[in-house]
Amino acid sequence: MPTDNFRAVELLGRTPYGRVSASRRALPFTTVTRHLVLDDGRLMLRLHRGYDYHQALDGSVVAYEADNINSGAPDTWSVQFTGTARVVDPTPAERALFGPTPRLADGVPFNPVFLRIEPEFVTLHHLTDVPAFRHAHSA
Repeated sequence: MPTDNFRAVELLGRTPYGRVSASRRALPFTTVTRHLVLDDGRLMLRLHRGYDYHQALDGSVVAYEADNINSGAPDTWSVQFTGTARVVDPTPAERALFGPTPRLADGVPFNPVFLRIEPEFVTLHHLTDVPAFRHAHSA
C-alpha cells in the first residue's frame, strides 16, 4: 500500500463519520455513515436500513469521504475511498467496535445495516492555513 494510502487510513481512524455517495436509478445521493477501518485497509460502514440506500450501494462502485473540516484545525484533510460496496454481516467483535447505534433516524428506531468497501482508489487532500470560519449573524 503506498504511503499516502497508509496516511489516509490513519486519518480515517481519527473521525468516526463520513459520507457515502453513489447513484440510484441514475440519480446521485449521499448519506452520512459511521465507519471502521479494518485491519486489511478496507472500510466497513454502518447506516440506517430504513433509508434503503444499502440496496443501491450493494455491488455498486461508491465514493466514501471523511474529513476534519469542521474541527477548527488550521490544517484540514479530506480522504476519499472509491471502490465496490457489499452488504455484509459483521462479526460480533466488529459490531462492538462501532459502539452504540443512534437511537433514531428521521424519527424511527435506527436499524443498522453494514457494508464493506474494497478500495480501488484512495485520494488524500490537505488544505493548509485554512482561515477561521465565522458564522454570519443577522442584526
